[in-house]
Amino acid sequence: MNLNFNNSIANGYTSNSQIARVLTEDWVSNNIYCPACGSKKLNDFANNSPVADFYCNNCKAEFELKSKNNSSTMKIVDGAYGTMIQRINSENNPNFFFLNYSNRDMSVKNFIVIPKHYFFDDIIEKRKPLSPTARRAGWIGCNILLKSIPNSGKIFLVQDSKVIPIYEVLKNWEKTAFLSTQKKESRGWTIEIMKLIERIKEKQFSLNEIYFFEKELKEKFPNNNFIKDKIRQQLQILREKKLIEFNGRGTYVKLI
Repeated sequence: MNLNFNNSIANGYTSNSQIARVLTEDWVSNNIYCPACGSKKLNDFANNSPVADFYCNNCKAEFELKSKNNSSTMKIVDGAYGTMIQRINSENNPNFFFLNYSNRDMSVKNFIVIPKHYFFDDIIEKRKPLSPTARRAGWIGCNILLKSIPNSGKIFLVQDSKVIPIYEVLKNWEKTAFLSTQKKESRGWTIEIMKLIERIKEKQFSLNEIYFFEKELKEKFPNNNFIKDKIRQQLQILREKKLIEFNGRGTYVKLI
């Protein structure tokens, strides 16, 4: 995998945003395989496709590319808030590629794929409406908050300029692929418990440590009156999927 952009293809462009789009899309087309099935080639959708940027002919997975040219990748500026919310709740919402690159040497620093089943409304931050004097007065954009996605949902293909082996990428994708078959509410519960487990610093944790978040979960799921029962159910799911291991006496060990 070549981490450097092919700068020559941007000759003739004057807009920084156009240059970034051309360079990053070209890089993905020539370097990135399908992280869902391992197929060596992704296909481009037509320019300005309302659906996505790339798709895999083999498994039919679709991907939308977002790029950012600095070291922080925890917040990605996106388009219209309403459109984004509608997209992530649609049946054919795409998976997301996030590319972080250096302007200094025009090379890729980080490249992440986030499977579509990790996207919920609360990871989309509504920005303030544009001022009345703006050309698109009242328009409301959004940010994608990567910090609201558990680490298991941020799958690196490139991390700190280091290429991650394809077998590791495919293994990391497969670990949580079961989420895609869950109903939305159940998936939301599973992901919330995964996020809470990550907040516990030690590799080993207890059931009581998860119970500590009962009030927080009640605020998140106000219609559920059996929070502790739901916690135990989700821990059992994560055990069955080998994301955690029961260690006896109400303790668990993280496996991811």
